[in-house]
Amino acid sequence: MTMTLISAADLAARLDAPDVRVFDVRHDLTNHAAGRQAYDAGHIPGARHLDHETELAAPRTGKNGRHPLPSRAEFGALMAAHGVTPQTLVVAYDASGGMYGAHLWWMLRWLGHERVVVLDGGWQAWVAAGLPTSTEPGPAVKAGAPIEPGASLAGAVDAKAVLDNIAQPAFTVIDARAANRYRGEVEPMDPVAGHIPGALNRPNGENLQADGRFKSAEQLRGEFASLLDGREPASIVHQCGSGITACHNLLSMEIAGLSGSRLYPGSWSEWCSDPSRPVATGA
Repeated sequence: MTMTLISAADLAARLDAPDVRVFDVRHDLTNHAAGRQAYDAGHIPGARHLDHETELAAPRTGKNGRHPLPSRAEFGALMAAHGVTPQTLVVAYDASGGMYGAHLWWMLRWLGHERVVVLDGGWQAWVAAGLPTSTEPGPAVKAGAPIEPGASLAGAVDAKAVLDNIAQPAFTVIDARAANRYRGEVEPMDPVAGHIPGALNRPNGENLQADGRFKSAEQLRGEFASLLDGREPASIVHQCGSGITACHNLLSMEIAGLSGSRLYPGSWSEWCSDPSRPVATGA
């Protein structure tokens, strides 16, 4: 069973354990300073901040999307610098329904690290439970040797595989963006509107309850089963604007027990940077 979520109460009970490392990955795609500002204003005690623009993404070329993945070796070195070892339980949280937390969850599984969970309900759930907060930075840790990338627990595909799949379908793409972006009616982030031909749409916000926590495994299983319409989970590739919110759908499928789907990390921002790649619009 894949590790997926932890409740605020369960995290509070384990917060002082030496094998637990909490990462605050609050972020705002339209205000890149907002995450650090939120962390400085108050965070879970002992949590360490990670920035999605400067630490969890590689340099952008204009052709590799808005949040290109760092190399697995670079990411392993970053995690080791924060004291993460193969035995560490990593907990990721945000204030955006889990989408940034899910991205770090996926990245660690891509690195080969199995012990990672997302705080269900995120920062809001922690505060609502009346649990303590802090403005002190995470305590100093002894950096370990760079984590050697192990056998990846998370699959990824590149733009060429997605392009080849249009002519010879071997998998189905699920787009996690809002329905109006998928249909090409609006595009606030990227220069071209529309979607990858053949992609289905599952806005990642549909994975949450009204209180910001994930829907039950049973409910998610039913909703995704309806969308998959008989397709095997291993035949699913998730995509969004830049590879972040797609991980929310991937995590939700894992919560539902529908394991084995993959990610197209470059997603729409990479796809639409090459005008030779086809674009579809409409439902």
